[in-house]
Amino acid sequence: MPVITETIDISRRPAEVFSYVTEPTHLPEWQESALSVRKIGDAPMAVGSKAAVTRRIGKREFTSVMQVIEWEPPRHWHVHGIDGPVRGDVQGTVEPLDDGEHCRLTLSLDFEGHGVGKALVPLVVRPQARRETPKDELTLKSILESDATD
Repeated sequence: MPVITETIDISRRPAEVFSYVTEPTHLPEWQESALSVRKIGDAPMAVGSKAAVTRRIGKREFTSVMQVIEWEPPRHWHVHGIDGPVRGDVQGTVEPLDDGEHCRLTLSLDFEGHGVGKALVPLVVRPQARRETPKDELTLKSILESDATD
């Protein structure tokens, strides 16, 4: 199945957007399905960093450990699920606009199922992600364009 890709322009500097969107503990603030996040380790985010993310998928809750596999601040990151029944693969790109005063955020999502996740991915996960991702990006835009993150 094709990767889910959504793009949105945000009136914040690229470094500010990158910093906020890549901080795992912020996920429940702007992603509807993210219930909680626990960073694994105290080191700053970098290739190899991990976080345990609990999400509501349909009517159930699942936890998956996500690991950073690419890290290029303030422009690009790539995280991949390394356990759990549904393993997300998320890539993000932040492109500067207007001489760096604003930016364009592109999120690309893909999923692989293991065990019960093989049935969940096409029946529940992808449709849920297609519905939620545009709303999540609007929530993120609203948060970042408010004074809340200053």
